[in-house]
Amino acid sequence: QAQLVESGGGLVQPGASLTLSCAASGSFTMYLMGWFRQAPGKKREFVTAIAWDGGRTYTSDSVKGRFTISRDNSKNTIDLHMSDLKPEDTAVYYCAASTVATMRESEYNYWGQGTQVTVSS
Repeated sequence: QAQLVESGGGLVQPGASLTLSCAASGSFTMYLMGWFRQAPGKKREFVTAIAWDGGRTYTSDSVKGRFTISRDNSKNTIDLHMSDLKPEDTAVYYCAASTVATMRESEYNYWGQGTQVTVSS
């Protein structure tokens, strides 16, 4: 059964860096892989996504220049590299997979359980 499992979340100080990882079981090689996040009291929002071959990425303006997505299809992993973290980046981060190039949450078919990232001094 296809499954996505996130890891790497935690508590960090403002300005710090953190890398989240998503381990995919099952074949996600041809899928667009993305990261979403949901802050307390807010709707889940798109963060960034990467095409199946890593050739194209899509990134929200709120994290552009600070967050980078990468994937290794040989290991079935998708990483989210976060730098210069801010308190407003505090959220549960979700890994997701879609069969189309999209930033729409409704078009993602598979979701992980999420990992908490807290940015606080």
